[in-house]
Amino acid sequence: MQGESLIVRDLDICATPPGEEERTIVSQINFALKPGEVMALIGESGSGKTTIALAMMGYARLGCRIAGGSVQLGETDILTLSAVETRALRGHRVTYIAQSAAAAFNPSRRLMDQVIEGALIHGVMDRQQAQQKAIQLFGELALPDPEHIGDRYPHQVSGGQLQRLMAAMALITDPALVILDEPTTALDVTTQVDVLRAFKRVMRERGTTALYVSHDLAVVAQIADHVLVLQAGEEQEQGPIGQILDNPGHAYTRSLLAAARPETRVPTGLPASGDELLRIDDLQVGYGRCDRNGLPNNVVLDHIQLRIDRGQALGVIGESGSGKSTLARAVAGLVAPSRGEVQFNCRELPPTLRGRIPDQFRRIQIVFQSADNALNPAHSVRRLLNRPLETYFQMSRDARQRRVEELMDLVKLPRTLLDRKPSGLSGGQKQRVNLARALAAEPDLILCDEVTSALDTVVGAAILELLAELRRELGVAYLFISHDISTVRSLCDDVMVLYQGECVEFGPCSTVLNQPQHDYTRKLIGSVPELQPGWLEGCQWSTHTQPSTAPV
Repeated sequence: MQGESLIVRDLDICATPPGEEERTIVSQINFALKPGEVMALIGESGSGKTTIALAMMGYARLGCRIAGGSVQLGETDILTLSAVETRALRGHRVTYIAQSAAAAFNPSRRLMDQVIEGALIHGVMDRQQAQQKAIQLFGELALPDPEHIGDRYPHQVSGGQLQRLMAAMALITDPALVILDEPTTALDVTTQVDVLRAFKRVMRERGTTALYVSHDLAVVAQIADHVLVLQAGEEQEQGPIGQILDNPGHAYTRSLLAAARPETRVPTGLPASGDELLRIDDLQVGYGRCDRNGLPNNVVLDHIQLRIDRGQALGVIGESGSGKSTLARAVAGLVAPSRGEVQFNCRELPPTLRGRIPDQFRRIQIVFQSADNALNPAHSVRRLLNRPLETYFQMSRDARQRRVEELMDLVKLPRTLLDRKPSGLSGGQKQRVNLARALAAEPDLILCDEVTSALDTVVGAAILELLAELRRELGVAYLFISHDISTVRSLCDDVMVLYQGECVEFGPCSTVLNQPQHDYTRKLIGSVPELQPGWLEGCQWSTHTQPSTAPV
């Protein structure tokens, strides 16, 4: 199926939050795309990007309704379709690549069955044809072992691999319109380059029309033909990508561009005190069957050594599957090391949660990459933030209420969201609730696993400023895992580069990121998209560029 024109006229969407009157959250949106063109929707968290994108499928989230306007795909007005016609449209002519791949897959089913399900339901092809098409897409999307990765379950692949598998799921029916909702947010920079190339090539070759929701202007510059800038559900500016980047006409657009071009800042934590907080010696983590010496067949991390002092921030960078998140989980006690020692406050930490005491739980907090999986969907924000206060501190009800409101202020969330559930929050708002819950425990060490990856540039910059402020005021330390090198550069004192589970380079950020000695570090830095159309075509790096594994 070839792409079709998309014309949106006077789109209005209303919402009715619990206990409040209905209000308009998206107002008078108009744009048009020719077949094969890509429109990027950009704006800060809560600006209406995803809400508008979902309307292209005739869908409004719980508590919302499409109040007016039209969405015409080819000859079809999507908003006038019956329920049966809308179901036939979704997953066939219009497909959706969500921000959170983890929330999109059933953990109990094999990946191949889920990737081809839409093609089988809509009768596009038989099972054998669908499996062959899926394997072809796996290869185009730079997934390892395309012939067999579909036999795995979701928990057996990395977050970046799962995101690309969801892209294969969306592309398998050759849709006329693809909605890409932050599809590269969770990817490391080298994988992101390959995925962007694959998206761009596939959409150009098949003439697929696309809406690309993103807060990453550098990514938008590589893939979009046009840009629609949104703030509070209203259009601020619209135009060709080159015009928006080179000559923005609206002050809000200029502020987004300024946030996307951050100045290099020197981290301003506490001076090095020599007060050791965390030490890791010769850590090994793996899975699968163990040999007679108790060592696993599949090693994820090996020979890891590091030290973090109070108030210090250590950045950990590396591509998807390099062991970054496994390192955080080992420190948190969520996975048991097969060798090595983790010391906290000069005392050995028990390897699993079962052996740890409540005070150790409180002092080490983890903020996960996927806020969707970390927040109980049945609980309100107020209840989520109250839980650690009830668990760790003997506060009165009034004191807890005041502290919850202070935490909302800390992470720049309006207090009016306290009685909402996660389904009523944007992706960025959910991640900020995730961070607020960790701060509620007043920890000594926060394990930040891609903590800003789901946030727009403006809010992400504010969160980084908040983390730096907490270091100065409270002496909190961070193990900061990220695929965004600019965030590591702005927040961290030292950086560890992981490749295939081993540290290949370690040192001060100013040295490692400005004068990298290892081929892999140079590859990571060279794969960071620049705010310039055409950069992608000139980038020499990819996941197929294999550096040496020898450390420097």
